[in-house]
Amino acid sequence: MAHYRDKSCTISLSKVLNCTLVYTETFLLSGINIVEWMPSTKNSKQLRASSDGTKKYLFDLLDGNAIETVLMSYHHGYSICVSSQVGCKMGCKFCASTGIPFIRNLTSGEIVEQILAVEQDNNIRISNVVFMGIGEPLNNYNNVVNAIRIINNPKGINIGARHISVSTSGLVPAIYRLADENIQCTLSISLHATTNEKRSSMMPVNNAFPIEELLQACKDYIAKTNRRISFEYALAKDNNDNLEDAKELVHLLRGMICHVNLIPINKIENGAYTKSSNENIIKFRDYLNAHGIVATIRRELGSDIDAACGQLRRQNLQS
Repeated sequence: MAHYRDKSCTISLSKVLNCTLVYTETFLLSGINIVEWMPSTKNSKQLRASSDGTKKYLFDLLDGNAIETVLMSYHHGYSICVSSQVGCKMGCKFCASTGIPFIRNLTSGEIVEQILAVEQDNNIRISNVVFMGIGEPLNNYNNVVNAIRIINNPKGINIGARHISVSTSGLVPAIYRLADENIQCTLSISLHATTNEKRSSMMPVNNAFPIEELLQACKDYIAKTNRRISFEYALAKDNNDNLEDAKELVHLLRGMICHVNLIPINKIENGAYTKSSNENIIKFRDYLNAHGIVATIRRELGSDIDAACGQLRRQNLQS
């Protein structure tokens, strides 16, 4: 829950793109007003544009670090994938952010400014925000929740909470905490496996918070928010993409208000996993749908510009 004071003040938020973003916040009644945002340099970003309209930004922070932001175009509008940390602690074996050391959390201002910078650069209005860039959002809990409130606030960026998605690798205590925030955002769970042995080999976080504990936290989130959860499942060849995995996933998720987002896994340099065949992906989806679990295959956007999480920053650090 947000903590408000009883007076007005001006807050200078952190700077992305060597920009200055100034908020005037009236804490009791008026909410948040964006009053000024002034880019001061032109050389603070790298941009790659895909043939499908996806744009990937590598933004320089004032302390010399860099973060990624991705703009995606859909028939219903523009979505933006924002980063929440510089680096990531989670060590997921299929993610390009693994191997890039965690440096620090982003401030709420640095998160919000990714949206403002991309909107200004393209002269557009963002309609959906997904916290699926570099970093584990729930490992930067306070700043991410504050950013969500600014993004959602009518006097902030004014994007509906149901158009904001927060992805987590499965930090169970933070999921319980988020359920009590009274924020109607969508929670996305990076599941990716149906057994603890397999998930732990892909995602070390499972050693601390195994599947049983994670799914119980998800059920609590659904009960308290009445919001459907999205389960992310990256299909890796000969690892988690067979019919037995699909059967077990149905067993795990039966009775939950949920959706499964099947993701063709991205090949990364020195990565342990390769993309499942299109035939297997379609069979996996069809089995889930036939057994009462709503499943779709994520549209691959920006594959020609390495638009997956961490890829551009990783290449930049290696160059």
